Amino acid sequence: MVVLSRIYTRTGDAGQTALGDGTRVGKQSARVQAYGTVDETNATVGLARLHAGEEMDAALARISNDLFDLGADLCRPGMDRDAEAEYPPLRIIATQVARLEAEIDAMNTRLTPLRSFILPGGSALAAHLHLCRTVCRRAERLAVDLAAAEPVNPEAVKYLNRLSDWFFVAGRIANNDGADDVLWVPGLTR
Repeated sequence: MVVLSRIYTRTGDAGQTALGDGTRVGKQSARVQAYGTVDETNATVGLARLHAGEEMDAALARISNDLFDLGADLCRPGMDRDAEAEYPPLRIIATQVARLEAEIDAMNTRLTPLRSFILPGGSALAAHLHLCRTVCRRAERLAVDLAAAEPVNPEAVKYLNRLSDWFFVAGRIANNDGADDVLWVPGLTR
């Protein structure tokens, strides 16, 4: 006999949700806004992956997994690391940030220096990576706002900051190593 579980619980119908530690909070809370926007960032990564070649897809798959780690980090208040807990909190760690930095540095070696701001666009992949970047920046702003009010893992905020840079550089890679970047022309439409 197969038992199907329902996807809906009705526990959020009054505008509240449970955090990773079981605490109930309003869905408009700063913490829910932060990890919800991380989830939104992850959805944009899924769109970008539809246009990615094998190497970029593998990198985006790692990032997608990291974003689930990050959401788990942000949905668990406090900074406890109780390894004895039934479900110890998952936290973003410095090596995840360092991996992004190393990947950014490697991609940057292929690019010519920018002499202008660039506009989102060029290839479909680049446009999607710029969407990833902007949603990630919003997630970062919300995480910084949360960190101003309550404890947040500083590596989580660093990760979001580096990740938006990663998306920017990857967008340039997707535009033929920057050759097909769409350059901003100030005052063009005056």
